[in-house]
Amino acid sequence: MDNIILKDIRFHGFHGVPAEERQVGGHYEVDAILNYSLTDAGNTDIIDHTIDYAKVVDLITEIGTQNSFKLIEALAERIATEIIKQFPVESVKIKVKKLHPPIKQPITYFAVEICRIRE
Repeated sequence: MDNIILKDIRFHGFHGVPAEERQVGGHYEVDAILNYSLTDAGNTDIIDHTIDYAKVVDLITEIGTQNSFKLIEALAERIATEIIKQFPVESVKIKVKKLHPPIKQPITYFAVEICRIRE
């Protein structure tokens, strides 16, 4: 099966266990891999035969900026659920990175990666 790959979708979101972190917010990156046959799009060169990447990016950004989750696991789950609900993908893999999390040790990011299959 084919994949549409969207990398490093960036936004400022209000997620975290401490209430202060959900008020101040932080920087996040999301990668999405959409499992979807690209045969028709490749053969016809017609946009209606593929998934509109910009709409997926808008959806991910909207979920990340308009909601507040304690866990990035919950953020990833909501993104995956909504993509499957709104687009004709067979499955989706989502990676959510919390950039420069507020802990004592210097770290580039925390991340979770989930894969969900259409039922």
